[in-house]
Amino acid sequence: MTAGTKTAIGETTRLGANVRSRGLWSDAFRRLLRNRGAVIGLVILALLALMAIFAPLIAPDEPNVMVPTDALAPPSLEHLFGTDQFGRDILSRIIFGARLSLQVGFIAVGIATLCGVTLGVIAGYYGRWIDGVIGILIDIMLAFPGILLALAIVAILGPSLLNLMVAVGIAAVPTYTRLVRGTVLSTKSLTYIDAARVVGAKDRTIMFRHILPNVIAPAIVLATLGIGGAILVGAALSFLGLGAKPPTSEWGAMLSSGRNFLQQAWWITLFPGLAIMITVLSINLLGDGLRDALDPRLRR
Repeated sequence: MTAGTKTAIGETTRLGANVRSRGLWSDAFRRLLRNRGAVIGLVILALLALMAIFAPLIAPDEPNVMVPTDALAPPSLEHLFGTDQFGRDILSRIIFGARLSLQVGFIAVGIATLCGVTLGVIAGYYGRWIDGVIGILIDIMLAFPGILLALAIVAILGPSLLNLMVAVGIAAVPTYTRLVRGTVLSTKSLTYIDAARVVGAKDRTIMFRHILPNVIAPAIVLATLGIGGAILVGAALSFLGLGAKPPTSEWGAMLSSGRNFLQQAWWITLFPGLAIMITVLSINLLGDGLRDALDPRLRR
């Protein structure tokens, strides 16, 4: 095969991949905007992100300032969500807590996506003993429930917010690895991958330039849905005292601090619980919309 023919095949492969990528994402974006639930979820998530970014400007009070004379004050015009047992404004603590909860969700999922996609691409592309070793490691991790594995990792690393994010991310790696591996196995036998091999493309180029774009869409959907799960797991670990430490205004820690006052001050746990529910619901709505928008069976 002449050099000119190799160049032509390579250029055709690259242009074909680019056209497919542009068509997929443009069609997906249009379908996403037509999905009412996904748009609602996106708007709520955007508002939560803005609330987290501009928390010092939005919050009516400092989240950690204690006013003993206002302890356990019910919701009122002065304190819309009431105060906790130390007289701290619940609304302010929820606004600042959005920073930590969203941070836990996005960073944990980022860790899981980066590690899972890399391992999945390598295992699916090379196969043989490499796939076997990675598969055994993933099977061992899957033998433990996700929250139990995260709990064990935090217990080993020590209780802190950073270790919590790392633990939640590592616990979710097997899901991403198995999804990406399966997608790579069905992709690497396609014609344009064979064409890339013919023109002499290196394995690294084939994996991350030609195969990776095909696994990004399902990985993004899984990551979007995983953010809500990561927030729930992070809140659960903080509730158990393995995440954020007092007086940090984290939603799970707020639930834990208010569990002893459920009968006399229900608002201490109600509003942080609602914040978690609304956040996870909005992320799940967006994730469901992305799943439908990126489903190739729905493309016309």
